[in-house]
Amino acid sequence: MLKVVTAKEMQEIDRLTIEDYGIAGTVLMERAGLAVVRRINELFPRGVDGSIQDQERRIIVLCGGGNNGGDGLVVARMLHNQGMDVRTFLTADPEDLKGDARINYNAAIRFGVKVYPMSRFLSHHASRITHHDIIVDALLGTGLNKDVREPLRSVIERVNKSSSVVISIDIPSGISSDNGQVMGTAIKADYTVTFGLPKRGHLLYPGAEYTGRLFVEDIGFPSGLLMSKRIMANLVEQDDVVRLIPERPRYSHKGTYGHVLLVAGSKGKTGAGIMAARASLRTGAGLVTIGVPEGVINVFQSKVTEEMTLPLPDKGNGTLSRKAVEPILGFLKKRANVLAIGPGISVDDEIRELVRTLILNVDVPVVIDADGLNAIADGAGTLRKARAPLILTPHPGEMVRLVRGTIKHGHQDTELTTRDIERERIDIAVSFARKTSTYVVLKGVPTVTATPDGEAFLNPTGNPGMAKAGTGDVLTGIIAGLIAQGLSPVDASIAGVYIHGLAGDISSERKGVYSMVASDIIRAIPQAFRRLGR
Repeated sequence: MLKVVTAKEMQEIDRLTIEDYGIAGTVLMERAGLAVVRRINELFPRGVDGSIQDQERRIIVLCGGGNNGGDGLVVARMLHNQGMDVRTFLTADPEDLKGDARINYNAAIRFGVKVYPMSRFLSHHASRITHHDIIVDALLGTGLNKDVREPLRSVIERVNKSSSVVISIDIPSGISSDNGQVMGTAIKADYTVTFGLPKRGHLLYPGAEYTGRLFVEDIGFPSGLLMSKRIMANLVEQDDVVRLIPERPRYSHKGTYGHVLLVAGSKGKTGAGIMAARASLRTGAGLVTIGVPEGVINVFQSKVTEEMTLPLPDKGNGTLSRKAVEPILGFLKKRANVLAIGPGISVDDEIRELVRTLILNVDVPVVIDADGLNAIADGAGTLRKARAPLILTPHPGEMVRLVRGTIKHGHQDTELTTRDIERERIDIAVSFARKTSTYVVLKGVPTVTATPDGEAFLNPTGNPGMAKAGTGDVLTGIIAGLIAQGLSPVDASIAGVYIHGLAGDISSERKGVYSMVASDIIRAIPQAFRRLGR
C-alpha cells in the first residue's frame, strides 16, 4: 500500500532526508523540477526540431517565494534550456528569496530565464493567455494553512478563467494538504505532479477534483521514511486487494466458505436484507441465512432462492422483538461464523435493547449497518464492551449520530455536523475507532476504513452513480461474506470496500451513473472478481 501524508509528515520526511541522510535540499529541488519536466515532455511530445509540436505553445511558470516556487524556477530553467518559450513570474522580490529557492533563482537568471514580477502577469499577460499555453503552478505548495489573499487570489482566478492546460507542482495552490479543502480559492489543475507520497488533500474532496490526474514521483527520499509505520493513512491499491482475496481450493464444499447470519428487515423494509444477502453469496460465502421478523417471513420466502430464512420473534407489527436474542445467539453458536445486522430493521426501544444485547454476547465478528447503527447511537460504552470484533459501516449522517460529541473549532466546542465529518473524515473515523475499539468503514468519497490501532485506509474505487438507496446494504453483505470466508475484520473491510466500488464502476460503464441501482452492483460483483484475476 502507498502511504498518504499530511503536510507535517511530508515536511518531516524532507527534513530527515536532508539532515540524517545527507541529501542536500538543492538536490531534492533539482530532482523535483526534473520530474515535472519529464512529465511535461511526456504529456506534450516534442517535434523533430526539439520544440513542443504545437509551435504556438508557451510555458508560463508562476512561482511563489518558498520552496514550491523554487521547484518552479528549476522547471523554468530546464525547459528554457531545452529551447522552449518560457515566461516566468515571481510573487516575491528576488532579494527576499532564501535558501534553495534563492539558489535556483540565481541559476535561472544565469541560464537566461526571463523572470518577471507577478504584477506584470496580472496587468499585461493574463489577458493574453491562450489555450495553447501550458501554465505551471508553483505558487503555494503543501504548507498552506490560511486562506489565499491578494494578489495571489487574483492570480489564481485568472488562471482558472483561462483555457490553458494547468500543471500544479506538489498540490494545486490553495488546496489544504491535510483535508482537501479550498482555502478561499484554489487552482483547478489538469495534472498534479507530487513527490515521494500522495498527500491527503490529493485524495479528499474537493481537493481530489482540483488535483486532476495525479503523478507521484520518486525523487530519492529514503524508502524507510516513505514506509514508516508512524504514517497511519494508506491508499489501497489493486494488488493489495488481490492478495487479500481468499483462494478457492478444489477440495472444498459450501461449509468451507462460511455461513453468514444476516438479521434484517421489517414491515415495508424487506429489500435491504435481500440485497445484503445476495451480495454475500456473490462475494463467495458458502451459506447465507436471513433472520427476519415472523410477521414478514412470507415476503422473504417469496423472494429468496439460494438464501435461507430464519423466522425471529416480532412484536406483532412486523418488527423484531427483544425475544429474538436467544434464537439469534443459538443459531450463531451452532451454524454461523459472522453476524450482520441492521439493514431495514427499523429502530425502537426493543430493537435498541436487542442490538446492544447482541453486541455484549456474540462471539463472532459483527457487521453493523443502517438501523443497527442508529440503535447504538450514544452507545460508545456498549461498543467498548463487545466480546467480538465489530465492523461499523456508517455514512456521514450515521457517523454524526454515533459520535454525538463535540469537536474543537478554535476555542469553542460546537456540535459535530456532517460537514465536519466530510472535512475531517480520516481523523474522525480514526478517533472513533480508537475510542470504541471498533473497525469503522466511513462511507463517502473516499470511503475510509479505520482500525482500533489508528490506521486508516482510503479507497480509490467508486463513482457518483453509487449514491443510491441500497448500495450500503450491498457493502454490508460483501464485507460479511468475506469475513465468513476467513478474512480478518480489517482485511474484509479493505477488500470489501474496494470490490464494492469496483463493481459500482463496472455498473456505471454498463448503465451510466444516472440509471444504475444497487442491484446492478450485485450483478457486477462477478466481473469485479474477474478484473482482480479471481
